Amino acid sequence: MCWRCLPSTTLEESAAPSNDVVPGLSRRAFLNRTRWGAGLGFAALAGLSAEAQVDVGQASGIRKLIPAASLESSAGQQYLQTLGEARSKGALASDDYPQLKRLRAIANKLIPYTAQWNPDSRKWKWEVNLIGSKQLNAWCMPGGKIAFYTGILDQLQLTDDEVAMIMGHEMAHALREHARERLAKERATGLGLSVASQLLGFGQMGDVVANVGTKLLTLKYSRDDETEADLVGLEIAARGGFKPEASVQLWKKMLSATNGGKGQPGFLSTHPSGNNRIHELEANLPKVAHLYEQAQASNPAPVQN
Repeated sequence: MCWRCLPSTTLEESAAPSNDVVPGLSRRAFLNRTRWGAGLGFAALAGLSAEAQVDVGQASGIRKLIPAASLESSAGQQYLQTLGEARSKGALASDDYPQLKRLRAIANKLIPYTAQWNPDSRKWKWEVNLIGSKQLNAWCMPGGKIAFYTGILDQLQLTDDEVAMIMGHEMAHALREHARERLAKERATGLGLSVASQLLGFGQMGDVVANVGTKLLTLKYSRDDETEADLVGLEIAARGGFKPEASVQLWKKMLSATNGGKGQPGFLSTHPSGNNRIHELEANLPKVAHLYEQAQASNPAPVQN
């Protein structure tokens, strides 16, 4: 497969083969809890305990039918496989690749503000990797396993603020456990069981995640899930010091790149229409504006020089 050419070195050059399928992946846990705790200042710690500014309600209780640990383990295995396949094609960015360093620097600013949306995320081993592909795509698996594709960075010419909005959105899917919820609902439907009967004592369905495989990469979220991820991602990015208005700029770019949304990539197929999501985001900008201002006041330095 011919990957899109990138500035400086290509991904084929930077992802040299080695004996391991994805060598040093554990070292790519570029942010660990010790560093996060030691590196957080007062403003960041205050942000973790601050009340949410966007209103998305409570996460669905049906998700509890799927054991979180089992799903995260399955996601981790699928992530390793995906990275291994990318490496075999010369399409996995090396740790010193500029665009990957940029993505990880942005993630470094967002991750401290994720725990208020899911306290269990403090235990996640967050990872960010970059895959060479023309796809307009990015995702975050359960447990904090993130991947961006070069196509979405290059074709949309994303600013750091816009990247943060996409990353925050994908993080939000994992934090709000949308995959866990969708799998539980699918399983319930397949068994012909009502939600109520399951919650009253059917128990967890750990076997659901045993053979998830590539399904985590093709799972379709509901429009409500997507709206929720937009708003949670917007708040996380604002707390991290990224301009909230970039969320609107991003989707204007996406509409332009996809012929008004008619040619949108598969991962956006269930998203709210471009104009509707822009209006929803615009309505929520005032709710997070002060978070951005506080972040800028405490740490005004940009991600990149």
